[in-house]
Amino acid sequence: MSQEQPRRPQSDQEPIKYGDVFPVAGSLADKPVAPQDAALMQSAETAVLGQTQKGGPAATMQSAATRNERAGLVGHTDITNAAGDEGVTVTETDVPGRRIITESVAGQVLGQYVEPTPVSQMNPTVTARQAAITIGEALEATAQTAGNKPVDQSDSAAIQAAEVRATGSTIISPTGVAAAAQSAASMNTGLTRDEDKIKLTDVLSNATARLPADKAVTRQDAEGVMSAEMRNNPNLATHPGGVASSVAAAARLNESVV
Repeated sequence: MSQEQPRRPQSDQEPIKYGDVFPVAGSLADKPVAPQDAALMQSAETAVLGQTQKGGPAATMQSAATRNERAGLVGHTDITNAAGDEGVTVTETDVPGRRIITESVAGQVLGQYVEPTPVSQMNPTVTARQAAITIGEALEATAQTAGNKPVDQSDSAAIQAAEVRATGSTIISPTGVAAAAQSAASMNTGLTRDEDKIKLTDVLSNATARLPADKAVTRQDAEGVMSAEMRNNPNLATHPGGVASSVAAAARLNESVV
């Protein structure tokens, strides 16, 4: 995995911020990368992965924080409320033969990548060629990477596109995952508080069982899902760690084991 290296601030008095080095938005983008933020991410990576990743989010954060500290723009013990209060997380979602790693600060994804499952953890009867990730499994992975996101119309459109490609039919099953997503998106539009809204995890945690049929994810599937999500997003963008992102990650994995 490669991460964008910290860019030099526009002036010597401006610290490197999260938005300078990661695809994040909102208040997090304007916060300077602080030393203790980087330390937390390093600890989280080590706890989950056994070591910090070369070129990963922790390394990028450490580089940016070191520059900020040397410039006297942050202190060595400084920590942002985004990391300290809202949290730094590294999660892994296991799929056959692979695992999806997602690293976040304050709920926003800094990086997502895939790794092979160590051979010792794999069933010896399962070969890499048999381990193709299905559309249902990719949707279930989204419940882990962006499960707390309230379902909106872009999510619903992406899930519908995924179901259509999984089943090969444009007829949406009334008991399927696409119907559940559309119902959730419609209900959420009438609610104002996020805590009251239906989340992606509520819709996708058992996606495989709710799909009338399933198939291995291809690049064409990922492109179709991404197009649907973008068309229905006011910003014409996809959500980091969301449906399109997870399906795209699955497609890349499947191509690597062909």
